[in-house]
Amino acid sequence: MPTQNQLGQQEMKSLEVVREAMIANIGRWTVGKTDCATSIPSLAFFRREAPAPPAMCLVEPSIVLVVQGEKQMLVGGEAYPYNIYRFLITSLDLPANSQVGMASPDKPCLGLVLKLDFHVIAEMIAHGGLPFPIERSNDRGIGIGTVTLDLLQPFRRLLDLLDEPNAIPVLAPLIEREIHYRLLMSDQAARLWQIASIGSQSHRVAKAIDWLKMNYTATLRIDDLAAYAQMSTSSLHSHFRQLTTMSPLQYQKWLRLNEAKRLMLNEDKDAASAAFQVGYESPSQFSREYTRLFGAPPKRDIARLRSLENHR
Repeated sequence: MPTQNQLGQQEMKSLEVVREAMIANIGRWTVGKTDCATSIPSLAFFRREAPAPPAMCLVEPSIVLVVQGEKQMLVGGEAYPYNIYRFLITSLDLPANSQVGMASPDKPCLGLVLKLDFHVIAEMIAHGGLPFPIERSNDRGIGIGTVTLDLLQPFRRLLDLLDEPNAIPVLAPLIEREIHYRLLMSDQAARLWQIASIGSQSHRVAKAIDWLKMNYTATLRIDDLAAYAQMSTSSLHSHFRQLTTMSPLQYQKWLRLNEAKRLMLNEDKDAASAAFQVGYESPSQFSREYTRLFGAPPKRDIARLRSLENHR
């Protein structure tokens, strides 16, 4: 009968075999690209060939797996490093900074992002007879979990489907469902239970975030947002900050400023036009808040970004 140590060595070897297959698969799909959508709508790949400083992003509820290299996510001044042994999971739409730690042209940082479906998770919790998580989740919408063979194997099968496009509509939802089940059996289960449980404070904060994403140009009245989320104003403030490290107003500002940046960079809007389009009434206030977030006034920041693009 194999010893515990032998079983551990066998699993490590099996993990390495699966990971090598995923490296080859993601590697060939991402040649010449940095971020890559796939024919499976919820799945995307990334490739980085050099370390990179923190870059702002809005992380959707998802699991992020690195199969080669190292990355970390910075949220509210706290670092969440992940690599081939640890995955990143987010249960809310979180403003963050993504940083690449280990990558080179010969050995690029490779990985995937799979969006989570909380309808599937809620259904499994309600009807699946799953064990209630023993460990409590911390009050953040982000966490780091342990990569296991049980979790990695369905991901490998999902990637293999990309070479069988006719099977994707039938088989991808089944494999994605298995991945959600594996996550509910992982060391990050408590975080998923917390957000998927109807009526929980986390679920209500998620509802408030959905409203802010849809209505970020509107004037924010905290009392109205709290009523929409079925929370008291003080409870909304407290739980919103615990989960996102921001207040609702700061979250709205972040959404507005990043959309304005996109409008200036990609649609050639001037600063005043972009400011008005995202809901600002004062271009000077917009410029002050933009500078505070991005470290430079709008015109100078966009010129710098375009210069970087031209040198790539």
